[in-house]
Amino acid sequence: MSMFVAALIFVVLLAVAIAHFMWAIGSPWPIRDPALLARTVIGRPGVTRVPRLASLAVSILVLAAGVFALSLADHTAGGWWLSVVGLLLAALFLGRGAIGYTDGWRARFSEEPFATLDRKNYSPLCLALGIGYLLLVIMRLI
Repeated sequence: MSMFVAALIFVVLLAVAIAHFMWAIGSPWPIRDPALLARTVIGRPGVTRVPRLASLAVSILVLAAGVFALSLADHTAGGWWLSVVGLLLAALFLGRGAIGYTDGWRARFSEEPFATLDRKNYSPLCLALGIGYLLLVIMRLI
């Protein structure tokens, strides 16, 4: 069961990493207008393009988090530190998911369509990923 949860997390994060990598190399995929893409994925007023270096960093970190989920599913690998990092990733994703519903977040990232997509897609996905990491840590410990 833990390998299924880890694989699901990995596939989702791989897709996110690929999208960020595409933006890092200058592709506006899947939206042809770079300004609309920035409003869709960043949502901060005044942003007109997706920053390449930040996208590359996010791509690498998200891919690493996905690989880490696969590591958590291997109950014989690593030690206690693997579980601790898994808890930190769970907290990170749960925190990002929860903060997406706060007034302060909404005021800071108010551009549409990001604001709607964040409320309906991005934040719930982060909450689901956080729960997934939490499940992986629990399954690892029992």
